[in-house]
Amino acid sequence: MKYSIIVPVYNRPDEVNELLESLTRQTLTDFEVIIVEDGSKVSCEEVCKKYEEKLSIRYFYKENSGPGQSRNYGAERSQGEYLIVLDSDVVLPDGYLKAVDMELSAAYSKLSNSQAPSAFGGPDAAHDSFTPTQKAISYSMTSFFTTGGIRGGKAKLDKFFPRSFNMGIRRDVYMQLGGFSKMRFGEDIDFSYRIVEAGYKTALFPDAWVWHKRRTDFRKFFRQVYNSGIARINLEKRHPGTMKIVHLLPMVFTVGVIALIVLSAIGRVLMHYDDVHRWYWLCALPWLPIIVYSLIIFTDSSIRNRSAKVGLLSVPAAFVQLMGYGLGFIESWWKRCVMGQDEFTAFEKNFYK
Repeated sequence: MKYSIIVPVYNRPDEVNELLESLTRQTLTDFEVIIVEDGSKVSCEEVCKKYEEKLSIRYFYKENSGPGQSRNYGAERSQGEYLIVLDSDVVLPDGYLKAVDMELSAAYSKLSNSQAPSAFGGPDAAHDSFTPTQKAISYSMTSFFTTGGIRGGKAKLDKFFPRSFNMGIRRDVYMQLGGFSKMRFGEDIDFSYRIVEAGYKTALFPDAWVWHKRRTDFRKFFRQVYNSGIARINLEKRHPGTMKIVHLLPMVFTVGVIALIVLSAIGRVLMHYDDVHRWYWLCALPWLPIIVYSLIIFTDSSIRNRSAKVGLLSVPAAFVQLMGYGLGFIESWWKRCVMGQDEFTAFEKNFYK
């Protein structure tokens, strides 16, 4: 068995059904599927049984401990030479595994074993069938104007760090490093850092991409990116020097937007108690950069998605993405760096379930 596909699941039977259906259409078939139910209240066991004649699939149920530990649980029961970790809300194009296999074959034909990638990952994209909100969220996570394009699937100037929605690794390397840590948030980046720190090579496989649904509404999306902001401080604590300027930008954006709104509010108060015309500029001018940024997002997303509706939804999605991350970053900085709390007690309420 060359590939073991490991999928942790929590209350997502419909998404698992779509993922498994896409796996039945893979042009390369040398793989097994391991589904790990992480203490779900809504089981996907019956969904998995539907595919027992179409796929080499195994289903496991365990008590809730989070996605990282569920991936480890599946890895311990895997047989493949390579482990491919996927989120339960992704769908694979028919040639996904073939693309992975071709990339690995090409790498090992050109490079020595020590220089060939031991871990890899691919980008994600929005499917045409996704809702406008899902497409807007996908845009906000991959656009140059929101994340600097660092998740958009293009070659990076520095090392590539695979993410757990689409991540592959040699099984022996996974076991040697102990798999994912018990971090509540950012455990996939932590694992990628440890892979690189151990001297192993990573690679971006641009053609091994997935359709990624992410969150289906802005409330859930806010919680996701808020937790990512929390994780960035925790990751810097575990791996000093890994924080880059790009990681600070959402915090700067958040502080800037709040400051502009406060300035406008001050202008409004002064207009009420003083000469209206004297303070009109202070009330109106702070909104100019916010409006300009919103127009850039609307225009770029509308062109990329060929939809003005998606472009319009991309504006709140961008603000949720940046300010959610920024607020999580600020809270984590305050608790970890100022108050001196450790990563578990600082966010005890956020832990499982």
